[in-house]
Amino acid sequence: MINLPTRNGKEIETMDINAYWNAALLQQPEKMQTFFHEDAFINWHNTNEHFTVNEFIKANCEYPGNWAGDIEQLEEIGDLIITVVHVYSRNRESSFHVTSFIKIRDKKITSIDEYWGDDGTAPQWRLNKHIGTPIR
Repeated sequence: MINLPTRNGKEIETMDINAYWNAALLQQPEKMQTFFHEDAFINWHNTNEHFTVNEFIKANCEYPGNWAGDIEQLEEIGDLIITVVHVYSRNRESSFHVTSFIKIRDKKITSIDEYWGDDGTAPQWRLNKHIGTPIR
């Protein structure tokens, strides 16, 4: 379901980030709940929303569509896991990149600060300037 990068051949040991992202993408509320401290919170900065765990799980699991994704970048700094994930609908009609700053305590999430962006082409004004090249 999701591809997990490793560091020196080993997965991040603070928590199973692969299992978390799989549960989120498969919209499995009971499984998602197991990754959080009960007093955790989630912030979606692009839309200025602050969620409790239950609100976040409801927003995630009731979002329409069927989803898949790939972890493109993963960093661990102390109790912080930073992921960049390409999230896309299985029919490939929608595509996003999300950067998540995930705070961990006792192998459970205490907070997430997420930044979501729609994937798309460069704006026409930049295309007209003939600057930049595609990443892939």
